[in-house]
Amino acid sequence: MSILTRFAAAALIAVGTTLPALAQDDTLTISVTFGPTAEVPDPRAGYNGWMSNQTGVTETLMGIDYDLNLYPRLAESIEQTAATTWRVTLREGLTFHDGSPVTAQTVVDAIAPISIEGDPAHNARIAGVLDLASMSTDGERVVVFETDSPNAAFQWSLSDPGVAILGAPSEDFPINATGPYIFREAVTEQLYRVEADADYRLGTPGFDEIRVVASPDPASAALAFEAGDVDMVINYPETDFARIQETGALGFTAPTARLYFYSMNTASGPLANPLIRQAVSLAIDRDGIVEGVLSGVGGVPAGTIYPAGKSWAADIAPTYDPVRAEELLAEAGAVKQGGVWMLDGAPLEIEILTYSSRAALPPTAEITQAFLQQIGISASVRVGEYGASNEALMAGDGDMFLQAWVMLPQGDPGSILGFLLASDGGSNAGRYANPAMDDLLVRGQTTFEQAEREAIYNEVQQLIATDVPLIPVFHVSQAVVARAGLTGYQVHPTETYWITHETRFTE
Repeated sequence: MSILTRFAAAALIAVGTTLPALAQDDTLTISVTFGPTAEVPDPRAGYNGWMSNQTGVTETLMGIDYDLNLYPRLAESIEQTAATTWRVTLREGLTFHDGSPVTAQTVVDAIAPISIEGDPAHNARIAGVLDLASMSTDGERVVVFETDSPNAAFQWSLSDPGVAILGAPSEDFPINATGPYIFREAVTEQLYRVEADADYRLGTPGFDEIRVVASPDPASAALAFEAGDVDMVINYPETDFARIQETGALGFTAPTARLYFYSMNTASGPLANPLIRQAVSLAIDRDGIVEGVLSGVGGVPAGTIYPAGKSWAADIAPTYDPVRAEELLAEAGAVKQGGVWMLDGAPLEIEILTYSSRAALPPTAEITQAFLQQIGISASVRVGEYGASNEALMAGDGDMFLQAWVMLPQGDPGSILGFLLASDGGSNAGRYANPAMDDLLVRGQTTFEQAEREAIYNEVQQLIATDVPLIPVFHVSQAVVARAGLTGYQVHPTETYWITHETRFTE
């Protein structure tokens, strides 16, 4: 029996016949695996801004398009006037949902609490990325931002969904924002409901109401879709994706910037040797993992940390070469005896760590284990909580840590790569230390010309490919289904955009 046969996921849904018609076309009901965190979830706190951005309630000064390029959103323009100074000019005529004007001062008032510890809108993650020293206004439409240090990623950070531009809240508008839809209610972990803003500046929204309902079990969400209880399912089960489209449903899928990857223990154990890290990478059949774990539709094999063909991605193809992997093991001083690789007189053993909060993680680790064993590397898998696995690798208790991160949450590489790969990176669980990498990351953060930055991050990706501090496995392809007639929707690579004013049902 082949590796893929042993680990292929079984179909979740029994074969059906025809897709029932649902509800009225003026309402869209979306099923997702998570729900709101509060009755009025402040978009600036935690990751609340994702849902408010996804449902068209909030907007940001800058945005990320479907090719991961930056564009002005509520901003008309952005200009860097000094190493630490940025001037943002707002579009004319912007208003909040309550009709009050969006001014430079309201932007300052919306963003300032993000950096204030103890404020309900405080967000340490975003505050660190913004790195703000001060904000001021220059007239009604210009905001002047001063950063603590030169930060080429600053303009990208203004696209983070948590940097939502909000007006003063009221009983009628508890989240007083600028998007095509107005927040109306939330039921913690269950429901997020919005209604159309008929006065939206770019045109009339396609639905009177959008309801986002939480269904943590993807199989249950799929059954609800077939029963006609929901119009759309985000993260539909991959094993049923092809079959459901035969019933008349629409299927949407595209690779996202969420990467499944291995952090490597570069400080101790066998993977401290870069030749063995290279061998392990070459022994992993990424196509086989995507087919076996994700039914061939839920991911795209990754040669580098960004989706191929998108902004920032270097031209590095995923490579599966078990013959070369064994040659590298021999170069590293390992000896194969009885079909098992020995290193320093003992079997070469690699322990893989991961966690279970994302369904694809454990089976990906298990298939990786099988690929390593197939060339004679002894491998084991330990599944625990994220924090415990991270701490274990940091302590040298384990060799590879399988994780899933959105690598471009603000559309810029700087912050995430610094967390993961800088010698002092806060998420550098593999304790990777390379002065060349540190130099590249600093240059990327302090170089402002876009073409030069792209060249720097291309070098970073080439260094990752040769030194292998981490192993990209696949980029998740978000699988979405909707009932027939939905237009104006496509999968966004950051996963933070769903609905625009143009999304609607047509005949």
